[in-house]
Amino acid sequence: MHTKARIHVEPVLEFDRFDCLHDSLVLLILSKLDDVRSLGRCYAVSKRFSGLVPLVHDVCVKIDCVVTVDGDSDDALNLSSQKPQNILSHLFKMMLFAITKPFHDMRHPNGAGRSLFPQLSQPSPAQVLKNLSHVRNLRVELPSGDVGIEEGVLLKWRAEYGSTLHNCVILGGTLLNREAAGSEHGPSLDDNGSMPESFYTNGGLKLRVVWTISCLIAASTRHYLLRSIINDHPTLRNLVFADADGQGALCMGAEQLKDFREHQLLASACSNRTQVPSCNMKLKYAPYLELPGGLALHGATLLIIKPTGNGNSGGHGSRKEAEAFASATFDGPLRFAVKALMKRRTYLLEMNGF
Repeated sequence: MHTKARIHVEPVLEFDRFDCLHDSLVLLILSKLDDVRSLGRCYAVSKRFSGLVPLVHDVCVKIDCVVTVDGDSDDALNLSSQKPQNILSHLFKMMLFAITKPFHDMRHPNGAGRSLFPQLSQPSPAQVLKNLSHVRNLRVELPSGDVGIEEGVLLKWRAEYGSTLHNCVILGGTLLNREAAGSEHGPSLDDNGSMPESFYTNGGLKLRVVWTISCLIAASTRHYLLRSIINDHPTLRNLVFADADGQGALCMGAEQLKDFREHQLLASACSNRTQVPSCNMKLKYAPYLELPGGLALHGATLLIIKPTGNGNSGGHGSRKEAEAFASATFDGPLRFAVKALMKRRTYLLEMNGF
């Protein structure tokens, strides 16, 4: 009787070369992921990764949903889909939550079934970041811009904040294709840098005021929402709160973050945002401005905003600082637009705090 031959698979003797990488190099790789969801997935890979993920320096939190304060899921808005008509009103009444499911199943490195992150169906950015103890560079991103604008209108803003507003730059106008527009919106022959009379009579100035207030409200609302994140992460050195549309961004560097922690925030009495201080504004305007790439801005407007009453806000150095901030705010054709508008006549405006 012949016995059946048995085939035995030889064990693979090769070792995992990834285990040879030093922890500092693995941390560098994890930092390049720059997304909290990807970090959540990596956390579940191995015990080694579960110990390294909380030490990552660079993190991006993309917010998918706006959920009511009382947590009623029926009232949740999915901002990834259709954009609400008036998102500012929602930002006043609602808190922002990130969908970060990979973190839900995280367990504490010491075991005992304790979750590293709170077990919530829709954890907030502050809760997601709670145990990432070494974050230095943080980007929080909304799914869409805060300020509702008409189709074809270009509106971009960038605000620098500490405990209150430091600088704000707003660029607006109607974006045109030069070839499609033809000569209808061509440059005016009698344009001497002055504001045309029609700017005051056709609602142009009123519209710019609405833009300014809306952008400042959006910035102060984002500023208010960052309180717990900044207070819980003393390692932060750079923070940007932007949106996927690229409409606006609130930025804070190391000095601004220090100022934020050392001074009490002044909350607005009417909504969940910080108070906008009294400001001086420089308005620069061009009826028609040609941009590189076959584009043009009709009614191009640049607003440089600086708070008053802080001791040195009216000084020469402070003005230069605000202008430098404006010049470095945008890239590409928009930077060209800012530089061109900086050469135009300046109109000074004042605005009370609100």
